[in-house]
Formats: sequence, structure tokens, C-alpha cells
Amino acid sequence: MKKTKKQWKEYYASAEFKKKYEYAGNDLGAVWTEEKTVFKLWSPAAKEVSLHLYQDGYDVPSYEVHPMAESDPGVWFCQVPGDLHGVYYDFSIQIEEEICLTYDPYARACGVNGKRSMVIDLKKTDPVGWENDTAPAAGNEEFIYELHVKEFSWDKAGGFPEECRGRYSAFQCPATTLHNDGEHATGIGWLKRLGVTHVQLMPVYDFGSVDERESGDQFNWGYDPVNYNIPEGSYSSDPYHGEIRIKEFKELVQSLHREGFRVIMDVVYNHTFSLENCFQKTAPWYYYRVHDDGTVSNGSACGNDVASERPMCSKYILESVLYWVDEYHIDGFRFDLMGLLDVDLMNEIRHELDVRYGKGEKLIYGEPWTAAETAMEDKRVQALSKNIGLLDENIGMFSDHIRDSIRGCVFIKNKPGFVNGGKGLEDAVLSSIRAWGSKKKKIVKAPSQIISYLSCHDNQTLWDKLQETTRDEKLRRRQYRLAVGIYMTCLGRIFFLSGEEFLRTKNGLDNSYNADISINRLDWARAWEEQEMADYYRGLILLRDRLPGLFDKTCNAPDRIKTYIKGRGVVGVTVDNVGEGYPCRWETLCVVYNSTHHAQEIKLPAGEWEMLASESDSFLWQDPVRTEDTAVVEPVGMLLLGKKE
Repeated sequence: MKKTKKQWKEYYASAEFKKKYEYAGNDLGAVWTEEKTVFKLWSPAAKEVSLHLYQDGYDVPSYEVHPMAESDPGVWFCQVPGDLHGVYYDFSIQIEEEICLTYDPYARACGVNGKRSMVIDLKKTDPVGWENDTAPAAGNEEFIYELHVKEFSWDKAGGFPEECRGRYSAFQCPATTLHNDGEHATGIGWLKRLGVTHVQLMPVYDFGSVDERESGDQFNWGYDPVNYNIPEGSYSSDPYHGEIRIKEFKELVQSLHREGFRVIMDVVYNHTFSLENCFQKTAPWYYYRVHDDGTVSNGSACGNDVASERPMCSKYILESVLYWVDEYHIDGFRFDLMGLLDVDLMNEIRHELDVRYGKGEKLIYGEPWTAAETAMEDKRVQALSKNIGLLDENIGMFSDHIRDSIRGCVFIKNKPGFVNGGKGLEDAVLSSIRAWGSKKKKIVKAPSQIISYLSCHDNQTLWDKLQETTRDEKLRRRQYRLAVGIYMTCLGRIFFLSGEEFLRTKNGLDNSYNADISINRLDWARAWEEQEMADYYRGLILLRDRLPGLFDKTCNAPDRIKTYIKGRGVVGVTVDNVGEGYPCRWETLCVVYNSTHHAQEIKLPAGEWEMLASESDSFLWQDPVRTEDTAVVEPVGMLLLGKKE
């Protein structure tokens, strides 16, 4: 009789199973050498397993079948002589009375749509000079720019070569210009001009929501994992040959490093595309959470939750993260629905990265929430915002508190925030400045745990949100600049959606995950039409990188805030800006935000002050106007001042 989901859950929780079947080796998958390939598959419930070899990654029949034997309890082993680089494979598995074919959970390469795994000599996928590829040196501040591979280069106005549009190869085109005019930078040149330091790529592992055979205009964000350790094929020039996507993604990373950017991967270890996959076929219900009543846990709202607390599952996730760093030189990870993962796993990932690469060298942050309740076991604690104190100080969380306080709730379109008419939000903005803390109690360990942002791929863009609350465009633009001025002067790491700097719009759509590419693509003509706004971002980026009082990520950073300014619709702070080992022109900063429709005169501490940025000019610091005693903050405006030593 077939086991029920509940019976599988009880079986995996038993002491007998844990003692017998948890495998400590790091050699699962297909390990290639020129002389032989060793295949190992963890399938503890299997009665029989066979290896099938193919010349093609999609539809030709197998040319060899090899029976596999258990080398360790639950680990099925087969060794095939000869150089198998480029050979495709899958497994035939019998569990209970059913026999099925499955691809390899530990595969490093695959054919089109991930249907079959592929043996790979990874050295053959290295671009020229890959052994010398390194990330650019870290600066004072991280400015993280969220990008989707296809969105980045799809717009014809961007000037990308036709064969590169929507593909990895577009990132190897550092000199594209608007309509190829040779003057107005797009793509990589635009990012360099803007001043971002980190490019966060939306999912680039192999996902299931786009048919790689005819991707064309198909679009999806990609939060639908199929093969966690293989790049997506629809962004490659040839999805049929497994080595191509690997090489082209490495070339993308190499190009971004060469141009001065670090690369962050958006990873989705919390759920899979469907339950018809290699995990279920090799170990039914081991990798997924099930409630005690036998129903499938769905805290992701995508049909399933990955059981990160189970040892072989947490081992898989940790090894996957380390693999992307080791093989692809990835510089950090953004964890989708991190609240569905457990605190122990996140801290272990942080620890292993620190041991290998240096403390905090690789960025780690994620979404500290879930879509619904999840059936986490073993009394593990979820990596939710309320549990931030249990996480390492270098594991960051997106601050929806900062986002919603400034612009308004993302789930109620017409609900305003501080900048667009919301009332009673002064204390919320002040706590945002302190990186989610309060004056009385430190809720977080350090600003390194906070991602300050206004928009990302989810929900409405900032421009579209403000359109819901403010009809007058002139006022809306002032609100936009005020919003940017606030979050660019909050403690924490700075993150923004690609195109936010040029008023990106999706025509009000708040969930464009599979909308037409014409809605999602970056509009490069709009980028230059809104150059003034982009320059406003650029000035604040350049300025913040010079202000220790803002870019400090240590646990003592919130203590730099010395005084508070608070009135109806007006808030501000003074900040100690002395940076040890970092010479700075200003020993103290004063920043004030005015959301009212009237100018506000602010009394300043004694001394001579220089105006560094306002709602209309973020480059004042280059030739500052001096003032003493008082300063005037314009209606729906901000003012950042610095007091000289």
C-alpha cells in the first residue's frame, strides 16, 4: 500500500531514518573526469535505480542503461568509463510499486527545459581569463540595482545588437546608446553613470515558466525553480546544448565585474515550480512540508513549501549557494520569501561564506515574510522580521516598514505615506532613519541588517503608486524626490528597482510577473526623457558615499543620531558624521524632511552649515551655499546640511 503524505512525514521524522539515511558526502550528482564519470543519487526509499544515457537533451531514446547499486544507505552509485562530457542522462527509479524517470537534483548542466541532466567538464565552459576574474573592490556603500535579464535589453531603443536582446550576451555590450546615437548611454554605460555598485539579477537559475524551445516574446520573472544549480536556458543563444548557457552566464558575470559591478543572485529556495519534479521522484515528500492533517503546506502561495529544516534539504541549499559562488563567482544572494527558511540555515550559510571569503564579503539578504502559514518542523524558527535579532548581523532584510512609511501601503493602492499626504507617520519616518529601530530600543543588531528601499519588482512602481494618490503631476514629482531623499539618507543598505531613477511605470500594474514584455521592458527613451530625475539619484549616490554618518553599518551607527526634529508633517535629525580613517568635510549632518505644502524654517545648532542637497538639487555639495542659525525647507521638500569641522 502506498504511503500517505502524513506517513512519509512520520517516516522522515523517525530516529531510525535520520541515523541511517542522512548522507555527509559532497559528491552527489555526476562527477566528471576524462577517464570516467561517477554518478551518485540520494534516494533513500528507492528499491531499484538505473542510469540512462542519451546523445540528445530532449527527445532521442537512451543509448545505454546502467543499473545502479547502493554505495551507502540511500545513495545509489554507478561508474561509467570514458569521457562523457556532453552526454545527457536521467534516472529510472522504483519507489513502492511505481517506476518513473527523473532528472538529477544535483545536476550542473541540462538540456532544453531541464528535462534531462548533462555530464559536464566545467573547465570547458570557462571564458577566456576566467581564472583571473574577481569582484571589484568594495566601496563605502552598497547601491543595489534590481535587474531582470530580459527586461534589461529588450527595448530596441536601447541600441543592443539584435542577437543580444533579452539575453545574457547583452551584458557584454558596455557601450550601447539610445538608438545607436553614440551619445546617450544605455545598458551598462547607464548603470556606470548612475553609480550603482551591485547588480541584483532576478532569477537566472533554470526555471519552468518559459518554454526554452521558443522563448521569443515569452516573459516571466522566473520564480519557478526547476534546476537550482544550472543557469536558465531562455536567456542563452542555444538552450539545446547545456554548456552554452553556462559559459554565457559566466561571461555575464565576468563582464559586470570588469565594468565595476558586483553580482547578486535572486534565489528561490522556498518553493519549486511544481510538485512534479526530481525532488519528489527521488524522495517523496522529504523536501516539502506537510501539515499534520496531511495537507500540503503552502506558505509560498505557489503550491508548496520547501522543508529547509530537514538535514538533506538544508545541506542541499547550503551546497547550492556555495556552488554558485565557487563556480560562477557570485557576490551575494537575495532570498525570496526568506521567512519560509529557518534561522539556523540562514546563519549556517552566512557562517560558511564568511569562513571561505571573509566576514561580510558576500552579501546576504531577503524578504522577511511569507505569503501564508507554513508547517515548519523540529521547533525551528522562521527567518521573519520579528526574529531579526536571532540572525547574524550580516543577514539583511527588506524593510517594508521604511517603504510603506514613506510611500504608503503597497496592498492598499490609494493609502498614502508620509510624502503623499499620510498623517501621523512622523515617528515611523524617524525609526526608518535609524534603520528600523526606535529611540528607546534597538530592534536590530546593526544597519547591516536593513535594506532601505521604495520599490522592487513586486507591487506597483514608485511612480505608479504616487499616481494612485496624487493627480497633480508637478506635486507628484516633488513627492517622488522627497521620497528618494528620505530613503537615500536612512541608515542601512540602499536598494532600488531598475528604472526607478527614471520614473519607471508599468501602467499601474502591480503584479507583472507574466505580463507582456512591452510592459516589463526597461524604456531607454524614457530614461533620457527623465534624465533630471536620474541625475537626482546620481547626486545622492555620490554624496552618500562620502558621508560616514550615513554609510556606517556597525552596531553603533544608530547612536550617531544626536537630536530629533519633529512637527506635524516635518521630521529631521542631526547625525555625527565623523568617520575614523575617513576624512570628511562635515563633522555633523542635519537632514530635514517636510511633507507639508508650506515652507518650514528650521533652527540649526550653532555653527556654519553648508547646504549639501535639497529636493531640487542633489549636487549642492559640489558648490555649497552657507548658512547659520536657520534654514528653510521648501514645501514637499528635503534639505541635507553639513557642519564644517
